[in-house]
Amino acid sequence: MAALAPIPIYTNLTDLYDSLGTAASHAERWNNLIEEFEKRYGGKPKYIARAPGRVNLIGEHIDYALFGVQPMAVEADILIACAPSKATSEPTQPGHVVAQNLAKKYGPQVFTPLSSPSKEAAEDPVRVWQLDIDKKELRWESYVKAGYYGVLNEYFASSSTTPPIPVDLLVTGSVPAGSGLSSSAAMVVASTLAFLSINGKLDEPETLRLSKGALVGMAMQNEQRVGVNSGGMDQAASVISTPSAALYITFYPKLAAEPTPLPAGAVFVIANSLVVSDKAVTAKFNYNLRVVETLAAARVLARVLGLNVGPKEKITLREVVGRLVQEDKEKPMTDEEMRDVLVRMAKEVEVLRPKNAPEGELGVTLEEMIEMTGLSKEEFNDVYLSWVEVEATRFQLYKRAKHVFSEALRVLQFRDTCLQSPADVFGALGALMNESQKSCAEDYGCSCPELDTLTSIARGAGAWGSRLTGAGWGGCSVSLVSEDKVESFIKEVTAQYEPYKTLSEEQLKDAIFATKPSSGACVFKFEE
Repeated sequence: MAALAPIPIYTNLTDLYDSLGTAASHAERWNNLIEEFEKRYGGKPKYIARAPGRVNLIGEHIDYALFGVQPMAVEADILIACAPSKATSEPTQPGHVVAQNLAKKYGPQVFTPLSSPSKEAAEDPVRVWQLDIDKKELRWESYVKAGYYGVLNEYFASSSTTPPIPVDLLVTGSVPAGSGLSSSAAMVVASTLAFLSINGKLDEPETLRLSKGALVGMAMQNEQRVGVNSGGMDQAASVISTPSAALYITFYPKLAAEPTPLPAGAVFVIANSLVVSDKAVTAKFNYNLRVVETLAAARVLARVLGLNVGPKEKITLREVVGRLVQEDKEKPMTDEEMRDVLVRMAKEVEVLRPKNAPEGELGVTLEEMIEMTGLSKEEFNDVYLSWVEVEATRFQLYKRAKHVFSEALRVLQFRDTCLQSPADVFGALGALMNESQKSCAEDYGCSCPELDTLTSIARGAGAWGSRLTGAGWGGCSVSLVSEDKVESFIKEVTAQYEPYKTLSEEQLKDAIFATKPSSGACVFKFEE
C-alpha cells in the first residue's frame, strides 16, 4: 500500500530529477536554490525537502466528510533547503530558526520556539512547545512554523530528549499562493520534512523510517495550527502521489491510496482565475463553515434515519452511510456497494429540506439547526462550535449534504471510467467534471463569477470538461483536454479570459499551463 511506503530520501540528484519527470527545468531551480543558500548562509545545505502542489481532478469538499477523492500531484512544488545554523556571533537557543525566502516580497524571519513543563512533579516532565502563529493575519513563515510545531511536540516532548537543533532555512516555491493548488499544504509538508531531516528523525533504515501515511497525519495536524480544518486530501496528494497516475484517496476507516491510470492522450490544463483565495482568512464563512454544515447535516440525517450517534460524536456523512447499511469497519464497503448506497442517499437527503422556510430558501437558522440535531444549545456548541469559528445567517445543511453525496458518487464513476477506458472515455470524464462544477457552484457555493466564466470559456475552447479545483472561492480551474489540442486550447482561453489580457508572456506561463502527474514529497540529503 502506497501510504505504508517510507519517505523517499535521495542522495543523487539525477535519480531525484528522473522521479519528477522533466529533469532540465527542475535542475535549474534546485541548483539556483543551492547556490543562493551558500551565498546567504556561508555553506551548502545539508538537506532539501520537496513537496508538490496538487490538482484535484474530482471530489471537492468531500474529504472532510471522509469520502474518497481523486487528485494528482503537479510538477510545481515547494523546496526548503536547510542546514544546522552556522551563527557564531552569539549563542543560539535550542531550535532557533533563521528563515529566508527567495521571493523578494517575503522578508527574512527569525524565531525561537519556547517550551514549558506541563507536569512539574514528574521525574521526566513533558515539554509543551509554543510558536507564535497569528491565525488572523497569516504570513509565509506561519506555514513554516506550523510544520515545526508538529515535529517539536512529537519528537521533543520529553525534557530528557536532546533539544532541537538551531537551523537555517531557504524557501522557494513554484506553486501559486491562493490558487487552489494547495501551496499551503505543500509548504507545511516541506517544512515538516525539513525539521525532521535536520534533527535526524529520518535517519533510520527504510524499513523503520517514517511512512508516507504517518507524514500525512502529521501534516494534517500541523496545518490546523494556522486555523484550517483540512480533511487530508491536500497532504495525501502531496506526499503519496506517483509520477504515472492520479491518486484515489480514501479516508475511512483509515487513510488508503491507490493509483488511477489516466487515459492515453489526456492532458489536464490548469488555469488560474487570478482571484486569490486565502482559505485561512475567510475560513469562518467559507471553508470552516462548510465543515460545520456537513457535520451538522450528518447528525440530523442520522437522527432522522434512526441511527445511533453518541452525544459528543462528530459523525460524518461517510459514517452515516456506513451505519445505514451496517458496514463492518474491518471489511468496508466495496466501490460497487458504495455506489448503490450513494444512489439511495440522493433520495434520503431530501429529509434535510427545511419544511417551513420562506419560498426559495433552503437554509435554516442556528436555532433551527440546533433543534434538528436533538442537542441542547450547550451540547451543540460544545460539539460543533467550540473548536472552530463560523459565521452565517442561515446554514445550508440540505444543499451541502446533496453536494457531498453526489460528488462522492462522481468520484467513483470517474475512477471506474479511467479503469474501464470505454471508447468515449474523454466525453464521460468531461461530463462528470462539468456536473461537479455545477454542484460546487449551486449546492456548495464554493465557486465564484470568475471561475464560472473561466470554466465556460474552457468548454467553448474545446475542453471535454472543466471545473474548479481546490477549496474554490477563487484559485484555479482544471480542464480535460486532448493532447493534440493543448496548444490551441491555451491560446483560445488566453484570448477570451479578460483578466489574462493584461499579463506579460512570463506571467501567462504561470497563469495557464498543462501538467503531468508528479511524484510525491521527498528529501535530498547532501553527502558529507
